[in-house]
Amino acid sequence: MIQQGSGAILCTASVAGLRPNVWGAPYSASKAGVIGLVQTAAASLTGTGVRVNAVCPGLIETGMTRPMFEAARARGTHDKIGQLSPSQCDGEPEEITQAALFLASDDASYVNGQALPVCGGLSAMLPLARSPLK
Repeated sequence: MIQQGSGAILCTASVAGLRPNVWGAPYSASKAGVIGLVQTAAASLTGTGVRVNAVCPGLIETGMTRPMFEAARARGTHDKIGQLSPSQCDGEPEEITQAALFLASDDASYVNGQALPVCGGLSAMLPLARSPLK
């Protein structure tokens, strides 16, 4: 990519990397690390024409989250999934795909070193307050 003077590197992070405690400390820390890597790589590739960005999905039904979605369906509470986000719903995998395609395309030629949340607005909210450990 450096030799040709252009290219786009896309990483998958998570809204948990932007707002802690979404999926627990280890998951949030690892996704924050991905975002840090994206920013560091973008800075390291200054002037090469290579862009580095991340897409940060919110609550999407995937292999990792499927058990939670299935349990909610079994309880009849699937409509409550995503209720903490301003959009009040979960997202669809296709929405992440479209964001990724944008970041990888020439339409995003001026987007570099960014973590794009695709989360229904969840990243705009403050983390949940939890009671202290007793």
